[in-house]
Amino acid sequence: MKLQADSLYLKRANKEVLRGISFSVAKGEVYALLGGNGAGKSSTLLCFLGFLQPTSGHLRVDQKELSEDLVTARKKIAYLPESASLYEHLNATENIRYFLELAGKQAQACAIDAALDQVSLATSARQQTLRNYSKGMRQKVAIALAILRDTEILLLDEPTSGLDPSAIDEFHTIVRNLADRGKTILMVSHDVYGACQVADKIGLLRDGVLVGEFSSADGQSIDTELVHQAFSNPQQQLSRSPTDRKQ
Repeated sequence: MKLQADSLYLKRANKEVLRGISFSVAKGEVYALLGGNGAGKSSTLLCFLGFLQPTSGHLRVDQKELSEDLVTARKKIAYLPESASLYEHLNATENIRYFLELAGKQAQACAIDAALDQVSLATSARQQTLRNYSKGMRQKVAIALAILRDTEILLLDEPTSGLDPSAIDEFHTIVRNLADRGKTILMVSHDVYGACQVADKIGLLRDGVLVGEFSSADGQSIDTELVHQAFSNPQQQLSRSPTDRKQ
């Protein structure tokens, strides 16, 4: 497994944010942590990045304890926040070149164009400054940057928040293609439909507890109605690893 959380607990300001969650993400897999505001989704990502220290439990990246070699683990991870922090006075290519240099990497113009092609950013937009970009266009630049960093693992924090339906579908296609090329992707979301369309597995997080897990099978999407019922009904009791997720 590329990512593993094992009995993960996290307490912040005397509040238990995560309460013993366990899950794993394999190479080439999209795992979606689904939950409402305050469920503990973003805190889980911040633990994998080493920005939050768990109270107890284990985090592993490539089978190695995160706490034992955080520097090496971070080199394998690219993080995409809800709002990518890019420079508005620079264009797409300039932003990518700058942030690659900060990461100690370089890319030829043809490689940058290829990455922007992969995320379907219009050629006519690439020399415009980002102050003219929509949020969806900014997210495409950030994903292109992650592609060029060539990390094995992507952590996505509410990546489609604020995007229109067309941009959401396009973003999910990009994510699915990256997973099919062997990237390991952990994303957090409150979008039931989107998670079901793109994820191989969904973990339903409620008040810091992983109350259910849903898996795709036979190349089909996860049953949206089943997940929506579980998501919208806090009283519903779920098993940790439900089977027969498909319609």
